[in-house]
Amino acid sequence: MSEPMYLAYDYPLLSIFWTMLWFFLWIMWFVLLFRVIVDIFRDDTLGGWAKAGWLVFVIVLPFLGVLVYVIARGRNMGAREIKQARAQQESFDSYIRETAAGASRSGSVDELARLSEIRARGDITDEEFRRAKELVLSGHPSGR
Repeated sequence: MSEPMYLAYDYPLLSIFWTMLWFFLWIMWFVLLFRVIVDIFRDDTLGGWAKAGWLVFVIVLPFLGVLVYVIARGRNMGAREIKQARAQQESFDSYIRETAAGASRSGSVDELARLSEIRARGDITDEEFRRAKELVLSGHPSGR
C-alpha cells in the first residue's frame, strides 16, 4: 500500500472549473462540426464536387475547415435551416390535411350507411333519403 491515495480535495476547485470548461468546449466543437457537415449536405446551391471538396477540407483539417466554412458560408446556414424546418412543417401540415380529409370521407361513408339503414327500416322516404344523400356527398352537415 505504498501507492498514494487521491482524494477529492487533491483536485483543486480551479482545476475542476478548467476541466468543465474544456469539456464544454469539446462538446460545442463536435456540435459545430456536425452542423457544418449537415449544412454541406443540405445546401442545394453547391454541386457534388463542391460538397465533396468542403467535406474533405472539414474532415482532413477540421479546425481550419470549419473556421473557413463558417466565415465563407456561415451567413446562410441559418437561412437553410429555417427553410428546411418550414418544408418539414408544410409536409406535416399537408399530411394532417390529407389524413383529416380521409377521415371525413370515411365519415361520409358511415353517414350514408346509417341513412340506408334508416330508409330500410322505413323511417324516411326515398325522397328524404335522396336529399340527405346529396347533403352528405356535398359535404354539408346532415342536420341530425
